[in-house]
Amino acid sequence: MVRSFTLGMAVLAVALFLCIPMVATAADEDTHEGKFVSANKDKLVMTGKDGKTEHTMTVAPDASITCDAKVCKLDDLKAGCHIKVTTKKGDKTVATKIEATTKDKNRK
Repeated sequence: MVRSFTLGMAVLAVALFLCIPMVATAADEDTHEGKFVSANKDKLVMTGKDGKTEHTMTVAPDASITCDAKVCKLDDLKAGCHIKVTTKKGDKTVATKIEATTKDKNRK
């Protein structure tokens, strides 16, 4: 009985230890969604969800960029595609991750 309890507590401790960095990372980020307008070198222009308000931000040199879940470049993004941009918490000016979706998810 004592061994089972000790083993259970050890497994729980390891699980908590592995989950804490993931929770901390998510809490340190903000996301913004909208439509891609244009890009120039390290600058990204996007609209907000309303499609009217434009925002310009710098793309970090080590930013992760994906198009339909595949690695791509900033130059591969097409005007009008939906994007989800991740920034560090409290800093809406530098994009650290860009996820573009070009396919209409409602089509079968």
